[in-house]
Amino acid sequence: MTLKTQTPDQLDHTKIAGKLLSAILSFFILIGLDQITKHYIDTHMNLYDSISVIPNVFDIHYIRNAGAAWGMFQNQQILFYICTAIVLILGIILYLRCLRMNRYTDLRVLLILILSGAVGNFIDRIRYQYVIDFFYFKLIDFPVFNVADCYVTVGFILLLIIILFKYKEEDFEMLFSLRKHN
Repeated sequence: MTLKTQTPDQLDHTKIAGKLLSAILSFFILIGLDQITKHYIDTHMNLYDSISVIPNVFDIHYIRNAGAAWGMFQNQQILFYICTAIVLILGIILYLRCLRMNRYTDLRVLLILILSGAVGNFIDRIRYQYVIDFFYFKLIDFPVFNVADCYVTVGFILLLIIILFKYKEEDFEMLFSLRKHN
């Protein structure tokens, strides 16, 4: 009886497949969490109802937003579809490139977070022509937002931090060059 051994290439492909599967699973779990929270709000609250969580600071306030933050671009669904498609395409390409290079784990995690948020709100826009929002920081009168918005916002803030303080110009040249890197 002979034992089959995997070549280094096969091991690399197995590792990449495992990381990709983990990313896809995380992506769908995050989207699921967003959709579950929106469904819960939609089925357990009336539109414009509020529940005070921390009096005069934080409320659960159910609204339907056909625009972006602060009410910008109301009813411009085509614009949101186009922007989401562009973000998804570029994000997936960048994610796969990082994965193939077996580098930039933190960037890959942030891309999953950002893409999950984009898809979570995209699902609402396709289904309803608006996004269900419900987190409201009353103290600072911040725009009402949702779980998907948290993913995108936290993802972009952390992305900005690692771009400014962690990665060097060489990293970006390698990541965005047209040459194949190992």
